[in-house]
Amino acid sequence: MTRPIRHRVICSRRRRNCRGNLRHLLPLLLVFVLAGMADAQVQVDLKFKRLQYIAYEPVVATLAITNLAGRDIELHDADGQSWLGFEITGSEEQPIGPLNGTNREPPLRIQAGQRVTRQINLTPLYPVHEYGGYHVRANIYFADLQKFFYSGTRVFEVTDARPIWQQTVGVPDGGGSGDVRTYSLMTNRFPDHTSLYVRVQDKDTGIVYATYSLGRTISFEQPQAEIDRANQLHVLHCAAPRAWSYARVGLNGELLEHTSFMETKTRPHLVHSGGGEVAVRGGMVEAPAQSSGNKAPKLSARPPGAPIED
Repeated sequence: MTRPIRHRVICSRRRRNCRGNLRHLLPLLLVFVLAGMADAQVQVDLKFKRLQYIAYEPVVATLAITNLAGRDIELHDADGQSWLGFEITGSEEQPIGPLNGTNREPPLRIQAGQRVTRQINLTPLYPVHEYGGYHVRANIYFADLQKFFYSGTRVFEVTDARPIWQQTVGVPDGGGSGDVRTYSLMTNRFPDHTSLYVRVQDKDTGIVYATYSLGRTISFEQPQAEIDRANQLHVLHCAAPRAWSYARVGLNGELLEHTSFMETKTRPHLVHSGGGEVAVRGGMVEAPAQSSGNKAPKLSARPPGAPIED
């Protein structure tokens, strides 16, 4: 009769020990489960359209954010922390800080299961105009969990294009300030095409107002460039066989017109008309002119409203 009693006592002790172990293990298990759930709540993906960019041109990062929390969430600044940030290192692994200290973005509400994308131009936000390679990782701060979520690291390279034409002009403000602008046309060869770039800068102060692509160009056709009476730049270049592209660029880098022409019996060409105006003669307009009333401020403020090539 004593053996069964002893057996029951031993089993009872084992059950108590098991319950005690479970009581200690449950909090740890709960931490691991919640951590796994938290890690899956916000997914961040980052990519760039190209691996190579020209110095001072827009470097546009495409950011995709997926809400896996099972409920609607709102991303917003909190605890002195911006909800969106980028970690950038240069070719020598030196950290690249933002130009204005922080990257301010408006709050973003994402429905459960929704994937939203944002395009962020890094050029006016970070000093990424020096030649070399850059490593970029995006981070999202989720204030509800006080937790950061990270994208994978992506790489791009900054180089410069080959200059083919340059002209310095004065700024006709009537005040005799002596301000000048230098227009430059450059070409850059990519694996599958060559692009024509325009840059507007003040070489005396070192300010670059704009650098952007005017589109693809046929390298053996020299672009035409003329300055009108307002010291605006007119560019006509061959974009494809029998296809021509015309652009008018302002003194602060703004793209004022962008038109496509097709060859007919004559090739399109730039001419000076009466009063110092510049116009396109020959060919046939394929796409209507696009004008922009927005002035492009300095690069440190934001990039101009110029086309961004894929």
